Amino acid sequence: MSVPLYEVFAIRVGANAQRTARENFLYDTCCGDPNAPMPLDYYFWVIRSEQQVIVVDTCFQPATADRRNRQMYRLPEESLRQLDIDPAQVEHLILTHLHWDHAGNIGLFPKATVHVQEAELRFCTGPKMGHRTVNKTYEVDDVMSALPPLFEGRMRLHNGTVEVLPGVTLHAVGGHTPGSQVVRVNTARGWIVLASDAAHLWVNIRERSPFPILDDLAQTLEAFSEIDRLADSEDHVIPGHDPLIAERFPHWNDDPHIICLHQPPI
Repeated sequence: MSVPLYEVFAIRVGANAQRTARENFLYDTCCGDPNAPMPLDYYFWVIRSEQQVIVVDTCFQPATADRRNRQMYRLPEESLRQLDIDPAQVEHLILTHLHWDHAGNIGLFPKATVHVQEAELRFCTGPKMGHRTVNKTYEVDDVMSALPPLFEGRMRLHNGTVEVLPGVTLHAVGGHTPGSQVVRVNTARGWIVLASDAAHLWVNIRERSPFPILDDLAQTLEAFSEIDRLADSEDHVIPGHDPLIAERFPHWNDDPHIICLHQPPI
C-alpha cells in the first residue's frame, strides 16, 4: 500500500526583529559579526490531505507577545481560516514541546487528540520548574491548558517514535527540552522533517552550532544527526524559527504568512 502524500504549510505568526547573531548560538556565531541583526520568525505548521488535517504546535497569544516584546502578524486561527480550516474541527494536534511560543493556543482545538512526549509533560510539571532560569521559557497558563485534554482522555503521551497517521510519524529527539519531538511527513517532494526547536535555524543544524536554549548539549547534537537521517536532504529539514523559510519556499495564494513546504524551494 502506498504511503499518503500531504501538503505541509508553515504559518508565520510573528517575529523577533531585534535579535542579534550572538543570541542565536551557544558558543560562537558562525556568521561573522556577533552584533549583526539575526531575527527569528515564529511559526506553527499544518499537515493536510484530502481526508485529514493535523496541526503542529499553536504559537502564542497577543498578551504573551506584548509581555515578551515580540511582534505578532496574525492570530493563528485567522491563518487557519485562510486555509478553510476550522480549529474546532481539527482531530490531531501535535505539540513538539510546551515552550511559550509553541503551546499558547491549545484551547483552540477542543476536539483534537493532543500528541505530546511523556517526558515533556513530566518535565514542565515537575520540580525543575522551581528554577526561574528553567521555567522562563514556559508560560504557566499554557502548561495548565494542556491538562484539560489529559483529563478528558484526549491526550496521547508518547515515549519515542510513533505513527500518528500513515505518512506522519513523531520522533523523540530531546536536547532542546527533555521531551522535544520532531515530525516526519511524506510529501510530493519527499520526506520532510518539521524540526521545530530541535533546530531553530538552518545554520544551527548545518554548522552543528546549537541555539543557546537547551536542556542537554550532547543530546542536541545527536538530535541534529537524527533529523538529517530522517529527512531526504538538507532542504527537507524545516527549522523552527528561520526567516529564510519564508524566502526560500513558495507562498500559498501570495499570502505573506502561509508558506508551502511541500513544494520545492524557489
